[in-house]
Amino acid sequence: MIRSVVCSGLLLTGLLAGSLGWPPSAHADGPECVVLLHGLSRTDFSMKRLERELQENGFSVANIHYDSRDHSIEELVDGAVESGIAQCEQHLVRKIHFTTHSLGGILVRHYLARKSISKLGRVVMLAPPNHGSEVIDVFGDIPGFELFSGEPALQLGTENDSVPQSLPPAHNYELGIIAGTRSISPFFSLALPDRDDGKVSVESTKIEGMNDFIEVPYTHTFIMQRQEVIDQVLYFLRNGRFIHTDRDATAAAGSESL
Repeated sequence: MIRSVVCSGLLLTGLLAGSLGWPPSAHADGPECVVLLHGLSRTDFSMKRLERELQENGFSVANIHYDSRDHSIEELVDGAVESGIAQCEQHLVRKIHFTTHSLGGILVRHYLARKSISKLGRVVMLAPPNHGSEVIDVFGDIPGFELFSGEPALQLGTENDSVPQSLPPAHNYELGIIAGTRSISPFFSLALPDRDDGKVSVESTKIEGMNDFIEVPYTHTFIMQRQEVIDQVLYFLRNGRFIHTDRDATAAAGSESL
């Protein structure tokens, strides 16, 4: 098992540093920039490791903190996304990418459903509740849940009028999605169908129009800090696809047999 993990890491590193133009070069018309948007009840600190590795690989980074607890999704969208765009533009960038965790992905989908970004590059979403979460359906009405989870949480259910369910498919931008399959929240997992990361089911992360999709054995809470995930983010931003391993094929075969 240890040898398998090491080999997988070496494969990712080798491919990233190989003959695919890595790291990205800063052309005469500017570098590429990545906007990072954290998840619900988190801060920009949760994305610091990803920020550092993106910078080490030649990207400018705008790691945005937004108050995810005390405002509705509609109130958060423009401020969070446009703050990232503005920070990127300070570096005279030629492309603006997004990498998001959880709620951050819904903010980007909401924004791109209404507005366009002329320099838009690629989008990578980590554990996004693209069809909502059954955790909200089951526990959302319990007194104190909103206080514990934050105001936007109640907008992330699976009912047809929830914010995620009201958003259009991803047909106007390149999108890669990474879903976690390990939970440290067995109580919440009881509310989730099939495989999940403790907050969102694997199936809920998927969306029509996505360009690529992979599963990784990590939890919702810490998925953005795992080296394998960071390597996959870097690879997708440069190539528009993920590095697929034997594990991905096994997972796909297992889902088809259910």
